[in-house]
Amino acid sequence: MHTAGMRLTPNPPRMITVGIALALGAVGLVYAWPIDGLMSLIAPVTDVIASVGLTMDRELGFLCLFACPSLLVVGSLLPGI
Repeated sequence: MHTAGMRLTPNPPRMITVGIALALGAVGLVYAWPIDGLMSLIAPVTDVIASVGLTMDRELGFLCLFACPSLLVVGSLLPGI
């Protein structure tokens, strides 16, 4: 009886995944530890998020920082992401 599970082999994530992860990391860094000089550069992101009904605050900044490496790990383990 063969009961081998699915093997996850690490592959490099796609460039779109890396780009999204870097954007999440940058936004998270600016909002988790408020950097006043960069807040004006990321104001359009705040406007887009506000249209969805979220407010960009420190908590969402930390969530973005957590999502950044998580997205890279998922992108390297699951094919097509």
